[in-house]
Amino acid sequence: MPYRAKKALSATIYHACVLFLGFIMVYPLIWMIMSSFKPTTTVFTTAGSLIPTTWTGENYVNGLKGFGNVPFTRFFLNSLFISVVATIGTVVSSALVAYAFSRLPYRGRGILFGAMLVTMMLPAQVLMVPQYLWYNKLGWVNSYLPMIVPYFFATQGFFVYLNVNFINGIPRDLDEAARIDGCSPYGIFLYVIVPLLTPALITSGIFSFIWRWDDFLSALLYVRTSNMYPASLALKLFCDPGSSSDYGAMFAMSTLSILPVLLIFIFLQKYLVEGIATSGLKG
Repeated sequence: MPYRAKKALSATIYHACVLFLGFIMVYPLIWMIMSSFKPTTTVFTTAGSLIPTTWTGENYVNGLKGFGNVPFTRFFLNSLFISVVATIGTVVSSALVAYAFSRLPYRGRGILFGAMLVTMMLPAQVLMVPQYLWYNKLGWVNSYLPMIVPYFFATQGFFVYLNVNFINGIPRDLDEAARIDGCSPYGIFLYVIVPLLTPALITSGIFSFIWRWDDFLSALLYVRTSNMYPASLALKLFCDPGSSSDYGAMFAMSTLSILPVLLIFIFLQKYLVEGIATSGLKG
């Protein structure tokens, strides 16, 4: 077999395998979307069939009605508020701490940076009980404060580490030039570092928004009033072990809940790749 034919055959086999594995990975998501258009009574009786035999939009209508005179759009707005505010806090605080680690000389910097790296390896479940006791004494339970305030203090080491690596790739000559022009450390951060740090900041914002939007456990621990539920927690209201469960409406609202994350990823993926690469300046 000629070399070109072998190369074309191997490329065809490779792409076929990748497409097959990709389809297996996204099949549950496709099944959920398709099931949202099936009548609720046939969701599991026709589980082996991907394409609905009878298409209906009733699940979306019932799902958007919500519960107890609270429309499901309220839960989406709750999630949006938590995600946006917490993301702003994460991006700002992580950039400030990363700048201090990367550029400002002070005693004990290496020890603090090592401690920050250790927090990345610590499972969140280990901190769950002491954090709950702490927030309960502060009177923050049944509010959004435990899901927002900590992120204004750079509590997620991943984002600090990401920004530190990116700032380390920015030449220090730019700092020196700005310092000669009369910039203080704050001015260097605002006018030199932040504009060049944009890809890393956007990457931090994407990941933070997705993690906060999908956060189920924190809402389960700290939010008790049903009309304050974010969408991730409100979805469980469709499942009632004591009576019938509206799985069709649950799949419909689950489909809508993934749209913000999907749109963010589609429109900002170029910044995501550039930020993760931490390439610093490009010629």
